[in-house]
Amino acid sequence: MSPGIGLMKRRLKKEKDAISLAISGIVKKYDLATDQISTLETKYDDDSGDWYVALGWEEKKAIIKMDSVQGTITEIKEI
Repeated sequence: MSPGIGLMKRRLKKEKDAISLAISGIVKKYDLATDQISTLETKYDDDSGDWYVALGWEEKKAIIKMDSVQGTITEIKEI
């Protein structure tokens, strides 16, 4: 018998953890400096356990979806 998600310890517990991971993903993907990126919005989905962070830089914006249990970025969608 395996424990459910409710019994597992989340790796991205706080909003600041999710923002840090999102910024590092954008820095690596687009080769930017961290001071060029601004946080636009954050949201935690209680049902799926995912964090969504909207970031902006220059004239671009992206939504980064992260799995809070795995502590990984699952999708980067440029808008």
